Amino acid sequence: MAEPRARAGLSRGQQNFAKELRILMYAYGDVREPLDETVKVLDEIVTDFIIETCHEASAHASYARRQKIKVDDFTFALRKDPVKLGRVQELISMDKHLKALRKTFNEKDDKLDRAEMVRMAEESGKNG
Repeated sequence: MAEPRARAGLSRGQQNFAKELRILMYAYGDVREPLDETVKVLDEIVTDFIIETCHEASAHASYARRQKIKVDDFTFALRKDPVKLGRVQELISMDKHLKALRKTFNEKDDKLDRAEMVRMAEESGKNG
């Protein structure tokens, strides 16, 4: 397989996250309309990070003799960065919690009583 950075070079010039990056930059204190060059550089950095992370996860999956990439492969790829790993684990935990809440809601046929809703809110406060 080609090196991730070599593959990323094929799509240079194409911006994947320009709109989102402009919003994030403004949220973190930049001007409302940042320079196009700045957005382009950040877009390349984000795209390279995503490609390299996917490449590492794919390598781990193939090492485990699997053709499909699992969430665990991404957690393995991010194991050296505790901040990113913690955020991924937090999101996975929240996803499981939301699925359980949806399942409870669907089982009750959309007829939860007030006591059940309070209990669920208290549980989500403890878990979140």
